[in-house]
Amino acid sequence: MKRKQQTISRPASCTGIGLHTGVESTITFKPASEDYGIRFIRTDIKNCPEIKADIDHVVDISRGTTIEEKKVKINTVEHALAAVSGLRIDNVLIELTSKEPPVMDGSAKDFVEVLLTSGIISQEHERNVLEIRRAVNYTDPYRDIDIHVIPSDRFRVTFMVEYPLPSLGTQYEAIYNMAEDFAVEVAPARTFCFLSEVEMLKENGLIKGGSLDNAVVLIDKLLDRSEINRLRDLFGIEENIITGANGILNGRILRFRNEPVRHKTLDLIGDLALLGIPIKGHVTAARAGHASNVEFVKTLKREYSQEIKDLSYN
Repeated sequence: MKRKQQTISRPASCTGIGLHTGVESTITFKPASEDYGIRFIRTDIKNCPEIKADIDHVVDISRGTTIEEKKVKINTVEHALAAVSGLRIDNVLIELTSKEPPVMDGSAKDFVEVLLTSGIISQEHERNVLEIRRAVNYTDPYRDIDIHVIPSDRFRVTFMVEYPLPSLGTQYEAIYNMAEDFAVEVAPARTFCFLSEVEMLKENGLIKGGSLDNAVVLIDKLLDRSEINRLRDLFGIEENIITGANGILNGRILRFRNEPVRHKTLDLIGDLALLGIPIKGHVTAARAGHASNVEFVKTLKREYSQEIKDLSYN
């Protein structure tokens, strides 16, 4: 028996700063009618068109997923999309006051909380789902990345990461019941980066809104005093910086033992939402990131083009 489409009962908002732009932003999730799908709109642009969350609209994957339609960009869409998709919300308009959603605490937890508080309601039309009947594989042999989807009785995700650091090592996460597990097991996982990447990201105009309050910084290099002072200046940190015995800058405590791979799972769920239709299948990923996620979704859309066309609401 097919499940009904879902939306939210009333608008739900969060305010904060964008991770990469550093600009204050308010995100408001708004109810939408049946067959509407997921779309974005920017209130800072006069007569802004609605931008469909679609894999064909991806224009940048540098430290996040950026979409563009009719010359209007939305940066870093993956956490908002993951929150909506993970809660099985089919129809919603995501309104932004700038070009990037607020990073909040680096996870999707705040988005999920306001969406649940708003209330998720069933609609009249049935929900179309792409059932995976034949496997689809994406491999990048140069970066040792694999993403696959195989038939399953529900939407499942299994993710593995490998890093040559004692604080990380090899980590796994498996989500077998998205409806029950997403809000608790995946949504609270925060974004992370490596200490060796911080200066490069700053120099490239990224993470302008990044801080130790919205990101987990993993230590993969030793710091001398001059580097510590430079790091404090980059982030405007007044407190002392310590390397932390747990391998995390300033000894921040992880929310989960395997929080990094859970955040990778969060990002993958958000990027999968760009397919434009929920799937019934088991996605497995190894060492994947936004670039490979996007290529996998493109491959999946190509391999199932006729089925997706037949299931499309528009």
